[in-house]
Amino acid sequence: MTDLESLKKQAALKALEHVQSNMLVGLGTGSTAKYFIAGLGEKLAKGDLKNISAIATSKASEDQAIGLGIPMVELEGQSIDLAIDGMDEVDPHLNAIKGLGGALTREKMVESCARFFILIGDETKTVQNIGEKAPIPVEVVQFAWKATQKKLEALDTRPVLRLKDGKPFVTDNGNFILDCHIRPPREVFSLAQTLSATPGVVEHGLFLDMAQIAYIATQTDILVMTKDS
Repeated sequence: MTDLESLKKQAALKALEHVQSNMLVGLGTGSTAKYFIAGLGEKLAKGDLKNISAIATSKASEDQAIGLGIPMVELEGQSIDLAIDGMDEVDPHLNAIKGLGGALTREKMVESCARFFILIGDETKTVQNIGEKAPIPVEVVQFAWKATQKKLEALDTRPVLRLKDGKPFVTDNGNFILDCHIRPPREVFSLAQTLSATPGVVEHGLFLDMAQIAYIATQTDILVMTKDS
């Protein structure tokens, strides 16, 4: 395991300490969330946790969880006790960019239903201003996606169609993703509102004022970030 992967695992296992028996847990997606899912499955198998059910934010996370024997349920409007997920960027106020793994819409649907939302990651994910390191993923319908791209360009972003193996990346929902590069600092709350109101946009990867805590693994320890820190 590389040093970076080790840091991701440390953050995931720290977040796992919040899980208690009888909880409904939202499972994130991506390279850090997979360590949390693995740890959750291990605790269930050992009997350290009981009566856990989970809702996944992607097919990949669902497949991993099922393989580990984690009971899965559908999101039907119920309140989720705890959601834990990685992020692509996080600022000092716990505003985050998510979605480079392609699951931003389902992630936001699940995590917006959580009573407590924890972000996990390594120290490379921290920024002072949103957009410093990562683009903002914007999920768009395939129909007339180039027209949507032009609308996003008009918002002073640089939207790039995400590709996989030379072809447009398709989300679990059957949509494309435009990775929108911005020049920070930007007023991201107003940008989020404008993105949401843009025809053709399904969802965006700005997760603003949603998380209560973030665990950031550094080379020396686990940094705990809260909105008031």
